[in-house]
Amino acid sequence: MLNKSGDAKFPFYLPQDFFLENAKTKRDDVLPEILFLTTFPPRQCGIATYSEDLIKAMEKQFVYSFDLKVCALETDKEQHTYKSKKVKFVLNTSSDDSYDQLVQNINTDDNIKIVLLQHEFGLFTDNVQGFNKFLTQIKKPVVVVFHTVLPRPDEVFKANVQHILDSVDGIIVMTDDASEILTRDYVVNQEKISVIAHGTHLVKHIDKNVLKKKYNIGDRTVLSTFGLLSSGKSIETTLEALPTIVKTSPDVLFLIIGKTHPTVVLNEGEQYRESLEQKIKELNLSKHVRFVNEYLPLDQLLEYLQLTDIYLFTSKDPNQAVSGTFSYALSCGCPVVSTPIPHAKEFLSNNAGLIFDFGNSAQLADAVNRLIFDVELRHEMVSNGLHKITGTAWENSAVKHAKFLQKISNDQIELHYRNPKINLDHIKKMTTNFGMLQFSKLNQPDINSGYTIDDNARAMIALCQHYKFKNDVSDLKYIGIYLNYIAFCERRDNLFVNYVDMNFNFTDQNKNENLEDSTGRTLWALGYVISLSNILPVELTQKAREIFDRGISNAQRIHSPRSMAFMIKGLYYYNRGAKNEDNVTIASMLANRLVKLYRHEASPEWNWFEGYLTYANSVLPESLLCAFAMTGNEVYKDIAKKSFDFLISKTFCDDGIKVISNRSWLMKGGVCEEYGEQPIDIAYTVITLRKFHDIFKDRKYLVKMEMAFNWFLGNNHLQQIIYNPCTGGCFDGLEEHNVNLNQGAESTVSYLMARMMIDKYFGHENEVYHRRKTRSYRDKMTVN
Repeated sequence: MLNKSGDAKFPFYLPQDFFLENAKTKRDDVLPEILFLTTFPPRQCGIATYSEDLIKAMEKQFVYSFDLKVCALETDKEQHTYKSKKVKFVLNTSSDDSYDQLVQNINTDDNIKIVLLQHEFGLFTDNVQGFNKFLTQIKKPVVVVFHTVLPRPDEVFKANVQHILDSVDGIIVMTDDASEILTRDYVVNQEKISVIAHGTHLVKHIDKNVLKKKYNIGDRTVLSTFGLLSSGKSIETTLEALPTIVKTSPDVLFLIIGKTHPTVVLNEGEQYRESLEQKIKELNLSKHVRFVNEYLPLDQLLEYLQLTDIYLFTSKDPNQAVSGTFSYALSCGCPVVSTPIPHAKEFLSNNAGLIFDFGNSAQLADAVNRLIFDVELRHEMVSNGLHKITGTAWENSAVKHAKFLQKISNDQIELHYRNPKINLDHIKKMTTNFGMLQFSKLNQPDINSGYTIDDNARAMIALCQHYKFKNDVSDLKYIGIYLNYIAFCERRDNLFVNYVDMNFNFTDQNKNENLEDSTGRTLWALGYVISLSNILPVELTQKAREIFDRGISNAQRIHSPRSMAFMIKGLYYYNRGAKNEDNVTIASMLANRLVKLYRHEASPEWNWFEGYLTYANSVLPESLLCAFAMTGNEVYKDIAKKSFDFLISKTFCDDGIKVISNRSWLMKGGVCEEYGEQPIDIAYTVITLRKFHDIFKDRKYLVKMEMAFNWFLGNNHLQQIIYNPCTGGCFDGLEEHNVNLNQGAESTVSYLMARMMIDKYFGHENEVYHRRKTRSYRDKMTVN
C-alpha cells in the first residue's frame, strides 16, 4: 500500500513522530470523523447499548485513526438529556425540520467523512417520508446497519427498504441469513454487503459456585433469560414449561433479568410483567422464579450469565434476525435453548445448543430436562458455543467495522492499531511453584499437560524482558521458578530434558524426540539472563552462568540448524553480560556451519539454508546477525540479510504477514498450504526484525515489525484478535475459518515477547506522544 509520495503506508500503530510526515493527517489536524446515527444512553434499548459497546471497542482497538461522534435518535414521545461528549447532534425522527437541519450539518461539516446508521424499522416509523428524503440528500458516504431484515416483503414495504439499499454506499448485516434475504428478496449487489456478527464480551469465566454464593442462590440449578421486558420475549413459554421441569429437578430457579422496556412502559405500563407475576401464582412457581427487575451494569450482568446453568431464549418473533442477549449468554459459557430465529440457527448448529419451536412449552421442557441430566452434553455445548461466539467479540467487531468503513470512505481513514496494556495475569496463572504448565483448556491451565523446558525457557526470557523494561520486582519470583525448572532438567554432559509430567517425572517423549532444539532454546534463555547481570540479583545470573557453561559443551555435537541458531543467540547475550573469548570461538564455529548449509542449498531463486521453510525460520538469519555483532565477520552479515529478505518475500504481503503454515512446509520450488499460523512464528519474526533494524538502520524493518505484531491485534485473514486482552492469554493458532481458543504457554509467552519488543521501540501503553523530529527519533532507535 503506497501513500501519495510513493512510500509504503505505515501500517496501523506506529509512533506519531515516525509516521507523521507520511500520514494523510497530522496530529495538530482534526481526526476524520465517523458519525453514528443511533439511539444512545441514557436511552435504554438494545441498539443504544450496541452502539455504545461498538464505539468503546473501536476506540480501544485503534489509536489516532478517527473521531467517533453520535447523532442520538429521538421521537416526539421519547427524549433524553445526554451527558456524553460523544453526542454531537440529536435527531427527532418525527420532525421534518430536524431531518433538514441534520442533513445540512452533515453536508457542511468537512470533517465528517462517513455516516454509520443503525437501522431498526421502529426507529423511523413516525416519519418514513422524511427519513427517505434525508437519505437522498446526504452527500457523504453512508453505511446502514440492518438490525432486522424482513423476508418476503409486500410491495410497499419492499419499496421503502429498496430506497435505503439504493441510497447507501455500504450495508452491514449480522447474519448470513440476513445477507441472503437481501440478495434474494431485494435488489442489491452482494459486494455492497458486509456480514459482521453482533458483538459480545470476552469474559474470564469465574467459577459458578462462587457466583451463586455471591448472589444468594446456593447450589440450585439456574435457568435464566435477560433483556428489556416486553411481550415479544414470550417469557410465559418458560413459565408454562417450568412445572414439568420442576417435577424432576425441584431445585430449579428461573431468573428473569431486566426491567420492562421503557417504550413499553410509556405505552402500556407494567401490564406484561404483572401478567407474568399472575401466571407464576397460578402455576404455584413462586419458589422457582425470581425477578431481577433492574437494568444491570455490564459486569453484574455478565456474572449472572456466568452462574447460569442453562440460558433460555424464547422470542416469538420469527423475523428477529439477531439477539445481543443470546450472544452474551454464549460468550459467558451458557448452554442455550432457543427458538429458531436466524441467529440461533446459525450459531447453535453442530451441537452448540438446542432449538425448539416458537411457543412450544413442551419442547422447551424436554430440552431443558435433557441438558440438566446430560452433563457431558452440556459441557460439549458450552465448548462448541464458545468456539463459535468468541469470533464475534467486540474487539473483532471493531476491526471489521473499521476496515469496512475505511473501504467505503475511499481510504479517507487510516487505521493505527492501539497496543494493548501489558497483562501478565495468564502467564502467572499458568505458572506453578515448579514451572509453567504446557497447555490450557480455553483459559484454564491444564495440570495434566505437564511442563516443557521450551516453554519455561521462553517464559524466563519474557519475564526478564518485562523486568528490564518495567522494573517490576514481582517478576523475580517467576524468573527464579523458570530457572529452577531448567536446572531440574539439566543432565551433566548431555542435552537438556524437555518434558516433565504433573508428578515431576521425565516422560518417555524425551526418548522419542530430538532434544537439540530444546537445548538450544535453553542456552538462549540462560544467555539472556546473564546479559542482565547489571540489574538481576547475582544469585540468578550466577546460577544461569554455571548451567550455561556446562550446557554449551554440547555445541560440538549439535547439527540441527535451529539449535545452532538458538545457541549462537545465547552466546551473543552471554557476551553482552560477561565477555568470553571462548564463546566467540564457539559462535564462529556454529555460524560457519550455518554458512556452509546456506552455500550448499542457496540458489538465485532460493536464498535459504535448507530446501524448505518450516518453523522458527527467522532465528536462522537473526543468529548470523548476532554472530556478526560478536565477530565483525561480514560474511555472516551478508548471508543474514540475503536470507532474511528472502524469508520476508515469502511471508509478507502488502499490508500483513502470513507465516509458514504448520499444516505443511514450503518446499523449494513448491507452494505452501495456507492457514495454520502460529503465534510463536510471528513473535520470532518481530524479534528478528528488531535485530535487523538495530544493525542496518533500515526503517522498512520497523514498518514490518509493527505490521507483524498487528497480526495479534486482528490484522490477519479472519480479522480476529489472537491476543485475548481479557485474560492476558494468547490464542493458540489461526486456522482457515477459526481461531484456536486455547491459551497455552507457547502462544501466551510468544505474544509477551513480541509485545515487549514493540514496547521498547514504540513506547509504553500508547500514551500520547509529543511530536519530535524524525531524525532525533531515529537516533534513539539503536537498542543497547
